[in-house]
Amino acid sequence: MLTGIIGGSGLARLEGLTITHREVIRSEYGEPSGALTFGQMSGTDIVFLNRHGPGHIIPPHRVNYRANVHGMKQVGVERIIAINAVGAIDDGLNPVDLVIPDQIIDYTYAREHTFFGSEDGPVKHVDFTCPYTPELRRKIIDTAAQNNISLTPTGTYAATQGPRFETAAEINRMERDGATIVGMTGMPEAILARELELDYAMIAVVSNAAAGRSGEEISVDEIMSKLQLGMDKSRALLELAIPQL
Repeated sequence: MLTGIIGGSGLARLEGLTITHREVIRSEYGEPSGALTFGQMSGTDIVFLNRHGPGHIIPPHRVNYRANVHGMKQVGVERIIAINAVGAIDDGLNPVDLVIPDQIIDYTYAREHTFFGSEDGPVKHVDFTCPYTPELRRKIIDTAAQNNISLTPTGTYAATQGPRFETAAEINRMERDGATIVGMTGMPEAILARELELDYAMIAVVSNAAAGRSGEEISVDEIMSKLQLGMDKSRALLELAIPQL
């Protein structure tokens, strides 16, 4: 099975990937965020895509999620591991921590969120009880445990619209809803993968405390300094997990 990796903030390129070629994909849903990068990691074939495009120029609400996921499917990808930067709502989480979420709450709006919204085809209702593929999640979690990589094996991802950060009151509401982490790119990527019958799991990298949790304003500079450390940790986990898939 061919594995696709979609990287977000802090993971514009995948170190440890031996690149064989790049390919520009076009589909009925438009163009993905950038060229798909084909190569090998730990001796395993993978395809990598930078979600925000070269130079991080595509904001979360303007990412062409349908083209990204459909492009992966076009080239033969059967499972996707997403890497997402998140803020910590749960007080037990700290910058650089990794979380493997098992649930998601969607607060986004006005995004192209389905492949089944056209008048040209029948309406299809897709089960989304478990938004992340349990078996794929379990393999990532087991790999971390076997290699002494600390992570939190469950969590609820709150997907917000962006590109602004949330207010403290919004974070309090999300906590009451049951969310433990917050980010801007978790949806509709997860449901689009499900609609195309692709296995999908996320490695969430905590970069900061969510709004109102630290008593200080959110600093982008501080986020980026912590994020790089977290991304290094996620890359190490990927290198170990991918051969086990």
